[in-house]
Parts: sequence; C-alpha cells; structure tokens
Amino acid sequence: MKSEPTDPSGAMRHREVLESLSGLLLALFVAMISSTVVSTSLPLIIGSLNGTQTQYTWVVTATLLAATATTPIWGKLADLFNKKTLVQVAIVIFVAGSMISGFSQDTGQLIAARAFQGIGVGGLQALVQVVIAAIIPPRERGRYNGYLGAVMAVATVGGPLLGGLIVDVPWLGWRWCFFVGVPIAVLAFVVLQRTLKLETVRRDDVQVDYLGAGLIAAGVSVLLIWVSFVGNSFDWLSWPTAVMVAGGLVLLALAVLVEKKVREPVVPLKIVVQRTPALAILASLAVGMAMFGGAVFLGQYFQIGRGYTPTEAGLLTMPLMAGVLVSSTVSGRLISRTGKIKPYIVAGTIILVLGFLGLGTVDHATPLWLIGIAMAVVGIGVGMTMQNLVLAVQNDVPLRDLGAASASVTFFRSLGGTIGVSVLGAVLANRVSADLAAALHVPAGQASTGGTSALNLKALPPQVQTVVHTVYGDATAHIFLISAAVAVVGVVAALLLKPITLRTTIDLAETGEPAAPEPAKR
Repeated sequence: MKSEPTDPSGAMRHREVLESLSGLLLALFVAMISSTVVSTSLPLIIGSLNGTQTQYTWVVTATLLAATATTPIWGKLADLFNKKTLVQVAIVIFVAGSMISGFSQDTGQLIAARAFQGIGVGGLQALVQVVIAAIIPPRERGRYNGYLGAVMAVATVGGPLLGGLIVDVPWLGWRWCFFVGVPIAVLAFVVLQRTLKLETVRRDDVQVDYLGAGLIAAGVSVLLIWVSFVGNSFDWLSWPTAVMVAGGLVLLALAVLVEKKVREPVVPLKIVVQRTPALAILASLAVGMAMFGGAVFLGQYFQIGRGYTPTEAGLLTMPLMAGVLVSSTVSGRLISRTGKIKPYIVAGTIILVLGFLGLGTVDHATPLWLIGIAMAVVGIGVGMTMQNLVLAVQNDVPLRDLGAASASVTFFRSLGGTIGVSVLGAVLANRVSADLAAALHVPAGQASTGGTSALNLKALPPQVQTVVHTVYGDATAHIFLISAAVAVVGVVAALLLKPITLRTTIDLAETGEPAAPEPAKR
C-alpha cells in the first residue's frame, strides 16, 4: 500500500502549504456558506413556500443528517483512495444539490434537495480536515487553524449578509441563495486540480461499511422524526411513540453490532473507545448540539421575533462570527507556540456555556447590545473548541487511521448538531404553537391563521404580526437555555481530557513519539 508523499522531516515550506491549502479552504468555504447563506433568508424562504416551523427545522436538519451519515464513509474512503479525487467528487455532488435546491417548488422538494446537498457537505467537511492532517504535522497545524478560522469567519459573517442582500433584492430572489455557491464550488474544483498533488492510494481489499452507515442514519432519522412530531401530531405516551422510539433504538443497536464485526467500520470502535478520542467526541457532540442548535435560530429570532429584514438580521449576527474569527486565530497561534491544547478546549467550553446563558435571558424587547455581547461570547467559545477537538484526536492516532479518526469527530459533532437543531426546533415549534393559540384564541397546535403560515409575516394582518413578533421573541430564550445545559456536558468532557502535548511529526509511527504524556499505544 502506498502512502501520501510527505517530507521525511514532517515539514513543508510555508508557501507550499498555502498553495495546497488554497483549494481546500475554498472547498471548506463553499460547504460552510451553503448553511450560513440561508440562515437569515430561511424565514422568508419557508414563508414564501407557506411552510411550517417544523418544515423550517427540517430544511436545516436534512442537510445536517445527510452530512452526518456520509461523513464517516468519506473518512474511510479517504484512507483507501486518492484524497484529492474524493474532494472533487464531493464538490460535484454539492453543486448538483445546490442547483436542485434552487429550483425547488415546495418545502418537500427543498428538504429532499438539501438532503442530497448534505452528502457533498459531509464530504467536504471531513475530507478537508483529512488532507490538511496528511500534509501538516499536528504541532504546526495550530497556526494553520488560524486560516481555517478565518475562512469559517468569512463564511459565517459573509453568508448571512449575502443571503439577506439576495432576498432583499427583488430581481434576485431567494433561489439565488442556493445558486450563489455554485461558481465558488467550481473555482474550488479548478484550484484543487492545479495546486493539490497527492499520490493515489490503492488497496485490493477495499471494504466500505455502507450497512453500518445506513443503519446509523436510519436509526437517528427515526428518532429525530419522532422528536419533531411528538406532543403535536401524537402524544408522548402513544403507540406511534413506542414504535418509533423502539425502532430507532433497535436500528442503532444493530449498527453497533455491525461496527463490531466488519473489518472496515465507518465508526472505528477501537479508536473511539480510547480515552482522548472518546472524550473529544463527547465534547464535540455536546458542542455541536449547543452551537448548531442554538445559532441556527438566531436569524429567525431577529426577523420573526424582532421584525428586522434579512440583511439587518445578517448584520446583527456579526458579533457571533467575530468571536469565532478572533478566538480561533489567537488560540491557534498560542497552541502552535506552546504545544498545549487542553487549557484552550476547557476555557472554550466554559465560555460557550456562559454565552448561551446570556442568550437565555433574551425576549422580544432585549437591548441589541446585550444580545451582541452574548453572541460574541458564544462565538469565542466555538472558536476555541471546534477545530481544537479535532486536532486533539488527530494527535492521538497514526497516519493510517487519520481519515477514520478525523471523520469520527466530525461525525459526532454533526450528529450533535442534527439532534440539537431537531430537538430545539421541536421545542420552539411546540412553544410557539401553544403561545400563538392562546394569544390568537385558536385551537391548540394551530400556529397560523386562515391557512397562512405564521412565518409568512407579510401575509398576516398587522395586529397578528405584532403577536407573532412577541411570541417568537419570548420563546427563543428557552432553546438557548437548553443549549447552555447541553454545553455543560462539553465542559465535563474537556476537564477529563489528559494533558496533551502536540507532536511535531506527521505520523505517530515515524518516531514512536506519544501523542500525550502517556505510554505510546503503538
């Protein structure tokens, strides 16, 4: 089996690394902007399609779930095939999904198209991390995490603004929120073709665990569908609840059995049960639930709860993105300088909890400067944890397991985000439905009037719009408090991590250097 060409010293010149990173960062950018560009425009999109709060949630959940299910497969393929080719395949899938999303005629079509787009997003999220890990030693990777943080910040800051501008410009319309990423993705494809040089890795005994990935996706999907409809379409104690919960758990149990027996599992149990990967994965799961689940509803809060335009909502979320940019860049530099990573992960998880507690106090009349401070604190916590948790795991495994290990962390982080968005969306939908029913004196569970969605504000009478603003503005605080509680799990996991000293070589097996001050496992 051939391996990726690397310098024997484990080092590359800064210019060479930047050239290789250019296409990868473009690919990461287009994957991230696919979510952020619709974050502020989604209320208008769902409103124009006359969708519901549950459908609003599933437009986001579908992408996250597809990305989650396919991430471990992409990671395993990266250990078996050429990484550059796989990244380009993921880009092609992403472009196709984007085009289909843009031409959707109803919410059902949009949800399906976003799920297909999520397959490409999952590939880009996993493979960019894998390729970077294959060309840069862990000790040096901290400085390049600053570039990753900058790309994340530009995508997260620019995406909402761009999405808001697109839907606010009459001659463009919301469909261009999906089309706009296509030329960027094509550019990333071309740049990768010209700059990234990696040898093809071939194995005759390739086995990809599609069954395991399918069982995981099916089990999680059944449970998330149950969460979305329980308490509304059927009771908590009912036969649909029993069937869906039992069915989901059985599917996940079968997935674990498959993962134990197959030779090439999508979630390698031998890696995820080790202390450092296990705790990093647990922290990623909690951080993903809190961050994705909480942040995805900020754009809706500003528009539906406060009455701002999509463009204004994008501007108002800038403190969150600025916090991510500053903290990821600064912490990345400090980690490369000291080689220590645990203090930054612990601090980041604690800061994340404090930020969500701050957002948990908002209502429809909270001063914007207070909301801005809380969002900035959340952003700082995210910037100090997300990439560094991946780095902690990468530092603990040899190069041959890098793809599976990196994808496992991304998998559980995306899984956390998927669960977070679905659960918090269900909580918000039920809360809003009950409060609107009480305020508008309509039957319980009816969150609209005259067949018009409550998200389609322009079609509602002025007095009803006022009620909707108040209800959404006050209800959103509850999901932020839940996010804070979930993020506490991340704090506990981070505290339990052993002190980690980042190694200076690309492959753990090259020198036998341990990833942490504990006996080397190989």
